[in-house]
Amino acid sequence: TAIRSGKLATIPFRFKAGAAMGSLPDVHHHRSTTKVSHKPFKSRHSTKGFIKELTKGKIERHEKGSRKTPHQQVLSKIERRNQAKQLRQVKHRENSKATSVFAGPTGAPRIVAVVPLCEDCDANAAIRKLNQSVDSDIEMPGEGPWKVKIERFGQSILYVPLKRELVSALNACRVADFVVFLLYPGQDAGQEGDQLIRAIESQGISNVLTMVQGLDAVRPAKKQPQVVVSLKSYITHFFPTLEKVHSLDSDRECANVIRSLCTTIPKGIVWREDRSWMLVENVQWSESLVESHDHAGVALTGVVRGKGLKANRLVQVGDWGYFQIEKIADASLPTSKKRKAEEMTVDTDDGAIKILEMPDEGQNDLDELAPYDETMHDVDEVPTSEMPSERKGVLLDDHHYYSDEGGSMPLQPKKLPKGTSNYQSAWFLGDMSDTYSSADEDHIDDEGDLSMETPPLVQDEPIITAEPDPTEATPSEYPQSEAFNEPSLLDEVHELEAYRTSRKVSAAEDREYPDEIEMHPSVLARERLSRYRGLRSLKTSPWDTTEDKPHEPQDYDRLLRIPDYRSARKHAANEALVGGIAPGRRVAIHLRNVPLSLRHQHQAPSSLSNPLTAFSLLRHEHKRTV
Repeated sequence: TAIRSGKLATIPFRFKAGAAMGSLPDVHHHRSTTKVSHKPFKSRHSTKGFIKELTKGKIERHEKGSRKTPHQQVLSKIERRNQAKQLRQVKHRENSKATSVFAGPTGAPRIVAVVPLCEDCDANAAIRKLNQSVDSDIEMPGEGPWKVKIERFGQSILYVPLKRELVSALNACRVADFVVFLLYPGQDAGQEGDQLIRAIESQGISNVLTMVQGLDAVRPAKKQPQVVVSLKSYITHFFPTLEKVHSLDSDRECANVIRSLCTTIPKGIVWREDRSWMLVENVQWSESLVESHDHAGVALTGVVRGKGLKANRLVQVGDWGYFQIEKIADASLPTSKKRKAEEMTVDTDDGAIKILEMPDEGQNDLDELAPYDETMHDVDEVPTSEMPSERKGVLLDDHHYYSDEGGSMPLQPKKLPKGTSNYQSAWFLGDMSDTYSSADEDHIDDEGDLSMETPPLVQDEPIITAEPDPTEATPSEYPQSEAFNEPSLLDEVHELEAYRTSRKVSAAEDREYPDEIEMHPSVLARERLSRYRGLRSLKTSPWDTTEDKPHEPQDYDRLLRIPDYRSARKHAANEALVGGIAPGRRVAIHLRNVPLSLRHQHQAPSSLSNPLTAFSLLRHEHKRTV
């Protein structure tokens, strides 16, 4: 009835979705016009995090709030593209420069040090497995490095098999482009393996790879992934960025390792890349260069790496010491060239040595101290008798406390009460004494002391104090006696233990704070610390070095003085960038005055497995300084 009468609005809409309503029209209850997205409370550009992300790595060239024209917007887009292009070009040049040392048939080999961490690991067997994965059948020499040519990638790899010896591992990893650690399932590296890893990591390490040897021996086979996960958790404790632990029993993973060794750019070591260095491949002693009965000349052959090699710089050869370079000769290997007539000819060595660089008058000497004739003139001209005498005062920023000139006690004030002692006068600061007022100035005698025989003032009257009644208790003039309790044996033991504990604590504090000293009360601090000087700041306070001349060592003035270490280091590093033999070239470094005792040491069977390295020093790097 309500529908026929036209009162449709009074009927509530309680029908379910999709229900039939007879002749009623299909009306949507929620109108689309009501779905309005409200403006957020904060603007998107007002948050600090969004502004930080927006301006990350960007330099604002326009003032904040200025609107850009369409031309400026297009120009900024072109600038961004140009900047990205420049970054790609710079990165490409850096990669090309880093890999140019290994490019070509005469390129330098990639040095790979194989370090076993467990007892059952065999470095030579691991190298054979890697070579078999790329079909390389090169016979391994008895001892020393192992050079392999990888034809698939056009690269050469120089393997350095090592044993579980700390010194040989450090020498090899110092010049290695890649370090391969070998692990064995079911065995712990132990303290020796941990020591190897920590020592190698502390001196600096390049790219790191980890391989498992003997994984197929784990039975059942389903436990092999668990073993790999366990070994990975161990090695990632030292190298968190390591992604995978490879297996030597899988040819596919060995091939992947070879691909990584041949294509990855070594990141190098910072302190190593600032110098010129090489892994010595051959050592040749020349008897014709013997200058005395115990010294001779020696030629070290290898490929120059790092910066350019200069003949004027000293060379550190392993643990032999520092030596001067006599000459640098070319030691390139013979290469085959194809002529126009398609005839293969091989360059033959006619016996002539090609000299690449010779030292000049600017060659560094082996002296660690300056000569006597180049010492400081002002020190030589001042005799010891005229040196400033030792003062017993304490110097603090050019101010002497308790100096001998003014006496050990401070100056007394001008006005002091009569009968004041020297100790009491130390508590009066100048004329600021408040013992007497300005009205007492009329009663000061000629000597400057205050006269105590002044007449009493009018208002001064005798003060009568009330005596206590006899009935009140008065304190006794004799001290009260105390009972003596003898401690028991257990208490004495506890006191002895507490005393010993306190002594141990004090000894530990002395080791923790070695600069603190404790003096006896009868010892004067100004006499005990007379040779020490106090400075407010070691950087800004002036330091009078003339007072220390009588106490300086004999060769103190011959030490190298560096006023600004950062500037000197930067200058020496920049000097190594220019000139010298380019990296990647195989040369022979002829050294002079090498002791003949090192010849027998190098030819010993124990030293064959220890690789020999050579590093070129920077200017003044071998000198002693302060």
